[in-house]
Amino acid sequence: MTTGGWVEVAFGLAMILATFYDLFRSIVLPRPSVNRFLLVRLLFIGFWSMWRWVGRRISGPARREAWLATFGPSAVLAMFATWALAFMLGYALILDGLRTQIRPVLENFGESLYFSATTIVPLSYGDFVPIGLGARLTIIFESATGVGIAALVITLLFSLYASFQAREEMVVQLDAVAGAPPSGLQLLETVAERGLRGELIDTFDEWRAWSAAVLESHLAYPVLLYFRSSHDNEAWLNSFGAVMDAAALMISTVDEDEEGPARLMFTVGNHLVEDLAWYFRYGASSADPLVDREEFNEAVVRLKAAGYQCHPSDAAWLYFTKVRGKYASRLSLMSERLAITPAHWIGDRSYVPHADGRGRSHRKKKVPQASGSARSAS
Repeated sequence: MTTGGWVEVAFGLAMILATFYDLFRSIVLPRPSVNRFLLVRLLFIGFWSMWRWVGRRISGPARREAWLATFGPSAVLAMFATWALAFMLGYALILDGLRTQIRPVLENFGESLYFSATTIVPLSYGDFVPIGLGARLTIIFESATGVGIAALVITLLFSLYASFQAREEMVVQLDAVAGAPPSGLQLLETVAERGLRGELIDTFDEWRAWSAAVLESHLAYPVLLYFRSSHDNEAWLNSFGAVMDAAALMISTVDEDEEGPARLMFTVGNHLVEDLAWYFRYGASSADPLVDREEFNEAVVRLKAAGYQCHPSDAAWLYFTKVRGKYASRLSLMSERLAITPAHWIGDRSYVPHADGRGRSHRKKKVPQASGSARSAS
């Protein structure tokens, strides 16, 4: 084997090992890591930036959502295609370095790439036959790699769609009490007006479990963050934000027995917000609640009209700004990052094409600007 052949073999082996490492950390090892997708992270981010750029230029909301909804599944396929291409190229380099161990002898890198491609699929027609030990071992490992990738694709798709469906079940159920798009204030009003105060405790308990499940699944497989809700005027981030707002109002403003379950849900939900912000690299959170005093006073009036006992307005406002300031800015940045249509108190509300369920449009409230690291991550 020539010196150039050894260089090709070494470079190909290094590419294969790096791809295996990335694939193992990203798919096989189910724990969150901000440095995962070492090989495809830049492609993934660039892919989404292009997708979002096109989506923002589609005028019809239905067509825009349909376009953005195709990104998640497409990104999964693109991820595996990138890994498969990296493996194919790595094995092709090794085969090209071992060309004298193959009959007929591979004449150029194009034939080596063809032999590698037909092996990893596998679709080998027998036009090239390995006769040396190194070439034979390479073909065996490449065939096993192709089978392994196919098995991982099937397994991961089942896992992703199971997590997606579990997430969306709660989002759809919330429509009945929080509206579409959802509102934490409307959630509290609905359960009070319909005599379902016990349902409110169940809602906080269920969304506490939902937050924990999303925390585990979406940080282990971040591509799930880009799987959009399949129903009109729904987005999983908006539904989560609505329940967080309801919990924040119960903790700070409403003087009722449901405060305990609301605090438990808020604790787990805030953990989810912090870890998602860590993944997106948003850095320190702004303490701005992104709700002005007039909006808060209007909410208090509606809560009292629904039959809730409320704390004094000034003290409640101070506590509310402290509680909502823990998550509001990060949720708004995530809404912007994921191109989610703003809802009540969630996202960039400089333009919201919805009413809040009471015939009033939302006020203008700009989403906070991300830090430099956040902008670079998007």
